[in-house]
Amino acid sequence: MKLAITGKGGVGKSTLAAVLTLLLVRKGVKVLALDADPDANLAGSLGISPEEQKTIVPIAEQTRLIEERTGAKVKRYGQMFKLNPTVDDIAGSYAFNKDGYSLLVLGAVDQGGGGCGCPEGVLIRALVSDMVLNKSEALIMDMEAGVEHLGRATARGVDCMLIVVEPGQRSVDCAKRIIRMAHEIGLRNLQMVANKVASPDEEAFIRQALPELPLLGVIPFDKSFGVADRKSCSPLDLLSPKLEAAFTSILTRIEEGVKS
Repeated sequence: MKLAITGKGGVGKSTLAAVLTLLLVRKGVKVLALDADPDANLAGSLGISPEEQKTIVPIAEQTRLIEERTGAKVKRYGQMFKLNPTVDDIAGSYAFNKDGYSLLVLGAVDQGGGGCGCPEGVLIRALVSDMVLNKSEALIMDMEAGVEHLGRATARGVDCMLIVVEPGQRSVDCAKRIIRMAHEIGLRNLQMVANKVASPDEEAFIRQALPELPLLGVIPFDKSFGVADRKSCSPLDLLSPKLEAAFTSILTRIEEGVKS
């Protein structure tokens, strides 16, 4: 199962990615969690302690690795470099491993004057493609608000893109942009998760604003998410039975869709 989770910043992408990862691990599934959002929050959402997080070096900051694999110096523009660098060993060598899952943080690429053709960007695109198309474990990708790391070829391997939406117009507008970009690269299986929903009216707002997206599930607004953040633990450790059931139902529907 290969999932991409996206949406406007702050809607709860990392929370959903983390809880789905941990629920899969509970079932004995080997999971590779990929933080592809430059504003990386997935480690904290997984309950990785601040001390452990300090040991995680994003791939975009692995200068020696980037230069070795691409044959070009970082932050020097106008160079020639490999467009298909070797990346199949990176996840195994550079991921943070804990409690049955592996976490790989991509980090932010400083585009500078080089556009998307910088060595860091090329390595990361190749790495994401390898994980989607060639790795056997389940893959949960916490994306930025778009599809920047996914190309047309990579899109073939993504089973589903989950767009997280909260009851607000900016979140809806962002979701519509993501839908357009996803269609441009051939991603067709798009599903929506409504998050931070405090009333039936808010759920109705989301449904009416995005009728083209199947609603996979609704996650109610709950203060336990903020408590988990303050305690640097996973939300799964603090969820009420009702909230955990909401996440479990989402995962079950994803799994059924992947099998069908």
